[in-house]
Amino acid sequence: MTLPHAPERDELQPDDAVAAGSPDASPATPSSPSPSPATGSLNTRQMRRILGSSFLGSAIEYYDFMLYATAASLVFDKVFFANLGPGFALFASFATLAVGYIARPLGGIVFGHFGDRVGRKKVLVLSMMIMGAGTIAIGLLPTTAQVGMAAPVALVVLRVIQGIAVGGEWGGAALMAIEHAPQERRGFAAAFANAGGPAGAVLGTLALSLFAAVSGSGFLVWGWRIPFLLSAVLIVVGLVIRLQVSETPSFRRLEAAGARRRIPLLDVLRTSPRALLIGLVATTAFYVCQAMTTVWGVSLAVGSGADKNGVLNIKAVAAVLTLVVCFYSARLSDRIGRRTVLGGAAVLGIVLAWPIIALMNNGTLWGFAIAVILGNGVVQGFLYGPIAAFVSEQFPSRNRYTGASLSYQMASMLGAGFTPMIVTGLMLPAWGGLWLVALFWVLILAAAFVAVRLAPEGTRQRID
Repeated sequence: MTLPHAPERDELQPDDAVAAGSPDASPATPSSPSPSPATGSLNTRQMRRILGSSFLGSAIEYYDFMLYATAASLVFDKVFFANLGPGFALFASFATLAVGYIARPLGGIVFGHFGDRVGRKKVLVLSMMIMGAGTIAIGLLPTTAQVGMAAPVALVVLRVIQGIAVGGEWGGAALMAIEHAPQERRGFAAAFANAGGPAGAVLGTLALSLFAAVSGSGFLVWGWRIPFLLSAVLIVVGLVIRLQVSETPSFRRLEAAGARRRIPLLDVLRTSPRALLIGLVATTAFYVCQAMTTVWGVSLAVGSGADKNGVLNIKAVAAVLTLVVCFYSARLSDRIGRRTVLGGAAVLGIVLAWPIIALMNNGTLWGFAIAVILGNGVVQGFLYGPIAAFVSEQFPSRNRYTGASLSYQMASMLGAGFTPMIVTGLMLPAWGGLWLVALFWVLILAAAFVAVRLAPEGTRQRID
């Protein structure tokens, strides 16, 4: 039997039609005998294992990645950049945070290439091992007072390693869930990969808060290191579970049809530039919400007089709410469409931008609590739930790992990586202030709303 050749630009398969921007594309039956698409319930032994693996793997990697973000707000400016003065030390600390986000698109390209070429599962195992090694090394890093400038340089290098690893994690975890799930439950299934992010943030925040309380005055000496070193245990658990899941039906079809691209990145740039841009702009919105409330907002609240441990505990509670809202909004998007949910969340964020920022700045725990619940729990939660399915549905199977990862990770670089520096910079000049920060947030959310409305609705489309 002769296997069908890989489709070219003028041979759009059903999923290619979505990627090309046609909302009315009609699904067609795959022409080669291959594994049938997932149907039925998510409540099977195989699907439970797949969804658990996606959730736990993402949670572990984002525990590592977001632990750094919290430490950048509270620790690194004092341990690695203390000689720069308070304002500029915090700016430098946020700059190292941004370096990790800058590296994420590179991780998306590298891991996406191999994910589209050799399989989703294999690269997920590798990304987790790399992330664990980088995080443990940060926990063992000597301070600037001990080894001079070698310490912040090593910190930047290790942050780059973290960024590359997590850049490959999200796409694989999301695709493992989406490509195994029944069509009518794709959004909810993909939310398990997304929900790993706030779950990891909860673990990281609670770990740092716990050891801040336990270590007391020794927190800046040794207490902050323990949560980084605990990553070793989590990585082992995650690898055991991840090694038990099977490759996705979509990738097995690509293998059966011989339709894998030699260089998936070039294929994405040639056939799906519009999908890439839409995914980038839409995803940037929730990353800005995350950075505004859980990174810059923490620093603003503590600097305004709120208790540090109380702020960290409230942040953890809000992340739990983000998890709940994430699953709810993902399931809602399966019923009424991704564009409707994402567009509504962007409008809500525009309305609440100024009140949230004002509450974070009032110097009280109750003010920060309301702000982070609204900004992180509600607005980000509604943006976060459907985004994995929304972005992934814009790309065909043959380059989905690369395309979805690149748009998502570029958004993480622009949204989460640069936002703390941008808003800190907006506060430094005499003409700056909170109103400029609020305007920045509103403009980002407005751009996301436009991008979502211009995108094709992929909820009812077959992705194979």
